[in-house]
Amino acid sequence: MADRKHGKSNRDPPLWRSLAAEVTGTFALVLVDCGGGAIQAADAGHDVTAVGRSLATGLVIMAMIYSLGNASGAHFNPAVTTAFALRRVFPWRRVPLYIAAQFAGAMIAAGLLMLLAGDIAPGLTTPHHGVLAGFGFEVVLTFLLCLVILSTASRFRVLGQNAALAVGGTIALCDLFSRPMSGASMNPARSLGPALLSGRLADQWIYVAGPLIGAAVATAVVGLIQGPPADEEEEDVARGQDGE
Repeated sequence: MADRKHGKSNRDPPLWRSLAAEVTGTFALVLVDCGGGAIQAADAGHDVTAVGRSLATGLVIMAMIYSLGNASGAHFNPAVTTAFALRRVFPWRRVPLYIAAQFAGAMIAAGLLMLLAGDIAPGLTTPHHGVLAGFGFEVVLTFLLCLVILSTASRFRVLGQNAALAVGGTIALCDLFSRPMSGASMNPARSLGPALLSGRLADQWIYVAGPLIGAAVATAVVGLIQGPPADEEEEDVARGQDGE
């Protein structure tokens, strides 16, 4: 049984390991998603299609959850970290550290892409049909993503590692149908990190405000449907765990 005295489990990974996992997972996400856009724009043969890019983004998140979920909870997204904290299964004191790690991973990936591929502007998320539509899509998409993440965390005893399939599939699905509208970011680090490094910050506020609002709404809906956190397992999912 986990020891929850002072709000800490004896299975919690060391903080440095959790932060390293968040840097690595967010790095992989941005490398694949932002890099896919840059390569797609540069590829005259169109070998990197929009569908392939969407599926690759879902698959990389699925792989990172399987690989690194035990070390950090596999957030890789400030909106997800915020949602877990609002759900009261993740300590607020760790939120700034996780977000800093996520932005670090995003900016490292963007820097590598700039070095290897040159201009990363095609890989940035931008609203293609107006700021209001882009903002609305980011709220709704992040709501759906966080709804799935929080719900699978609350039912982890039933779903187990198959939760990675649900999360990766949700990202791929949202990406497939909505990338032409807002870029389907659902992630402030994924959007703002590369934008900061490239100096292209126009309309980037929608990729911060939209996902955070969507995460807050999802937390409220999950609380209404699933009820409050029922046991320690949901905390273990949000924090990561070092074994049984």
